[in-house]
Amino acid sequence: MKFLFALLVVCFLFPRSGWSQEKPTQIMLLGCDHLRQTYKKDNPNTDVFTARRQQELADLISRIRKFQPDLIVVERVPEGQAALDSTYALYVANKLQLADMEDGRGEEYQLGFALGKQLGLKRIVGVNAPGGTSQSILSNGQNIDLYKEEGVQMRTFSKAKQEELASGKLTLTEYFTFLNQPAVTQMIYHLRYITPARVTNGHFTNPDAMVDTAFVNPRYIGAELTSVFKNRDYKIYSNIVTTQMAEKAKRVLVLIGGAHIGSLQSIFRDDPAYQLVPATTYLGKTRVSTSAVQ
Repeated sequence: MKFLFALLVVCFLFPRSGWSQEKPTQIMLLGCDHLRQTYKKDNPNTDVFTARRQQELADLISRIRKFQPDLIVVERVPEGQAALDSTYALYVANKLQLADMEDGRGEEYQLGFALGKQLGLKRIVGVNAPGGTSQSILSNGQNIDLYKEEGVQMRTFSKAKQEELASGKLTLTEYFTFLNQPAVTQMIYHLRYITPARVTNGHFTNPDAMVDTAFVNPRYIGAELTSVFKNRDYKIYSNIVTTQMAEKAKRVLVLIGGAHIGSLQSIFRDDPAYQLVPATTYLGKTRVSTSAVQ
């Protein structure tokens, strides 16, 4: 009875705890394809610096801007914040052209910098965390065929859309709208965080330095892979929330690779200090056929 009474007291007082917020901070997670990686020198349709793609980016930014974020965070590690700050300051002062930068096609610049300048934000903050690894290190074990088959289906599915973008059939707005559909987010999440747990009794193939193999249990080899991915996502989450607290932001826009979206959504759903705002609220919704990966 004493334990029950204490539990009720905690539940009653919890909403009034010092760290809780009366009004949750709104946060929008915008899944991105890394634009510098999709660029092919021999294909102008993949170049965000062409007049057409710049116009499409302007349209995409105009939609996202309606969210009115007072903080924009991007997939850059905090250790590089000083360089990010100086680059952004030059950009805002019109002393830097993104086309002159080796990695100027990146979404942190094309979307983050451009939108930040329009909104008059003082800085764009990096919240990435080291970690993660390639999904390909999980290549054997019991039930590995389930994982491999789903991976092939997912790559086939995503490649079809990438080819539509590369052929000029899709605008960047349409492409980003597709990437942020709940059905797409769920498919990626399932492949990275659900299916691997079904793979047991195996070993990693050529794991990189980000995987501490000394603590890997072969019995749970698939779950070990998801733990590597999730560990990085929790670090990114930590960087986001501590940045928001420091900046006292009310509306946060997160620009990050699409593979992180489902996982980060699951974390933020459990944090009462934040209210998730679907990217589709501003990008719109589109029909996604998932038959290829079912």
